[in-house]
Amino acid sequence: MSQRDLSLWQQIIEDWRAHQSDWTKPGFRAVAVHRFGGWRMQIQPKLIRAPFSLIYRGHYRYIRNVYGIDLPYTVKLGRRVVIEHQGAIVIHGDSEIGDDCIIRQGVTLGNRYLEHPFDAPKLGARVNVGAGAKILGDVVLGNDVNIGANAVVLSNVPSGETAVGIPAKILTPHRLPIPSGE
Repeated sequence: MSQRDLSLWQQIIEDWRAHQSDWTKPGFRAVAVHRFGGWRMQIQPKLIRAPFSLIYRGHYRYIRNVYGIDLPYTVKLGRRVVIEHQGAIVIHGDSEIGDDCIIRQGVTLGNRYLEHPFDAPKLGARVNVGAGAKILGDVVLGNDVNIGANAVVLSNVPSGETAVGIPAKILTPHRLPIPSGE
C-alpha cells in the first residue's frame, strides 16, 4: 500500500506506532502537524481551507519554536519517518525523505549555495542520520545509508554505505590481515 492510499488518520496512526506509540514525543507531533499541513492543501476552495491553514500555521510555529523542529508541509515525507529527538532540526521545504528514515537532533537538510535556493537533499528509504549531521545541497542518499554524527555531507552517498567526517567520506570497512598458516 502506498502513502497515497492511506488517509490522514491512517498515516498519523502509522507514525504514532513508529514513535513507540507515544503521542507526547515532539518528533511524533512534528510529523503529525506536517501530515495535517499537506492534507489541508487538498481542501477546495481556498475559502474553506483558510481555517485549516490557520490551525496548521499555529501548530507548525509551535513545533518549530518550542521543540526546535522545522518541518514544513512541502517536504516530501515518506512513511514511518522517526524524528528521534528534538532540537535544532531544520529541513528544507524541497527535501525528500524516504520511508523508515531516522532523523536525530541537530540535523540540517538544507541548500548549500545562495545562488541555488531550491537545491535540497533527497534521502532514500531506511536512511539513519546521526545527531548533528548536515546534509547540504542537491545530494542524493541511497537506501540503507548511515550518516555519522556531525558529518557534513556535500556529495551523493550510494545505497548501503556509511559516510562520516567533515566533509563526509564513505567509510570503508577495516580489513584485517589474513593470518598465515603458522
